[in-house]
Amino acid sequence: MYGGDEVSAIVIDLGSHTCKAGYAGEDAPKAVFPSVVGSIEQQEVVNGTKFEKESESMSDLKAGLKGLDSEKAKTKRKLYVGSQALGFRRDHMEVISPFQEGVVADWDIVDNIWAHAFKLLIDPMEHPMLLAEPTSNAPQQRERMAEILFENYKVPALFVAKNAVLTSFASGRATSLVVDSGGGSTTVAPVQDGYVLQKGVATSPIGGEFLTECMMKSLESKGIIFKPRYSFKRKEARPGDFQTIDLDFPNTTERYKLYSQRLIASDIKECVCRAPDTPYDESAYANIPMTPYELPDGQIIEIGADRFKIPDILFNPSLVQTIPGMENFIDSSPVRGLPQMVIESINKCDVDIRRELFSSILLSGGTASMQQLKERLEKDLMEESPQAARVKVLASGNATERRFSVWIGGSILASLGSFQQMWFSKGEYEEHGASYIQRKCP
Repeated sequence: MYGGDEVSAIVIDLGSHTCKAGYAGEDAPKAVFPSVVGSIEQQEVVNGTKFEKESESMSDLKAGLKGLDSEKAKTKRKLYVGSQALGFRRDHMEVISPFQEGVVADWDIVDNIWAHAFKLLIDPMEHPMLLAEPTSNAPQQRERMAEILFENYKVPALFVAKNAVLTSFASGRATSLVVDSGGGSTTVAPVQDGYVLQKGVATSPIGGEFLTECMMKSLESKGIIFKPRYSFKRKEARPGDFQTIDLDFPNTTERYKLYSQRLIASDIKECVCRAPDTPYDESAYANIPMTPYELPDGQIIEIGADRFKIPDILFNPSLVQTIPGMENFIDSSPVRGLPQMVIESINKCDVDIRRELFSSILLSGGTASMQQLKERLEKDLMEESPQAARVKVLASGNATERRFSVWIGGSILASLGSFQQMWFSKGEYEEHGASYIQRKCP
């Protein structure tokens, strides 16, 4: 149907932290940008006068709106999508995510994110789309995706595939246990012959963003101040000697400030953290050598035991209670560590495939590209799994491939000749409606 070399499909993986988009058949996504967007509320009036929240105080605005019908004045928000748009500080700009607990809650934002991806790549009317979806996506969510893409973007065909299945394809396996540790959460999902076994899916709210938060709180408790990049400028007083001058922007929202600080904490986490070989122990790591890190404003900080303690939260979530400001996180629900989630997930599957799942555990997602994570998980599983099981944790040696494994799986799938008759076409959508996607995309 869409076979042939001229028309390549577009693969989009909208994760809770970043959106990855590119052409099928390539080995890495062309466009990678944050899944959060900047939003400024603007007051708009129908008769042509436009009042912006940024420029006028609210009293002027109310005076200007008096005498007009209240219906004529409506609030409209302007969204800023992409790393560059977000990196530029604006007055009153909030940073918002389309996701709530891993599920899309704001389709307007998703629409804008897709539009941004298409602007970077192609005209969506000419290319079929392959979308990655969370393992536990609800049927209504898939139908909404189909509606937006067919109605707003007039795409010729669409296919929706589960993250875990695509990761499995990326490693060339039909049956495996996928451990996907992303920005918002960690999901363990068994895949058999290209289908997710929903009864075995286990999730945990601990993902990359949670670890970043822990890193930030821990360093702040030691008196380290994160100055966002927009809040200062550096001036060369003498050659090689810089002075930092603080800038004041009173209208910056708290959320934007936090977003900018998190970017710094996230970079620290990615640069210095590695999973410890054995469970973290305060006394054993007390005298560990420090690692220096230079903050954007030029101050150099030393990071010690936190390099090992923060990643170990993935294995032992109760460590969170030792971090100042995060004490009440676990009280609400018991959170399991990675090895427990893996074993629990495998035990919920049929006895026949358990051995195969133990021997092909796949790591994917941005958080999974942390150093030594694979070795530590394998070691812990060997200690906790049944004697007969041969435990093998597989992860691409290349950190980029681990981060983009879902996208790469989509790229492989959409370029297979045998896949071309599986697309859900625009004609089928017009004939059967959005609910037909449940039949076309298992």
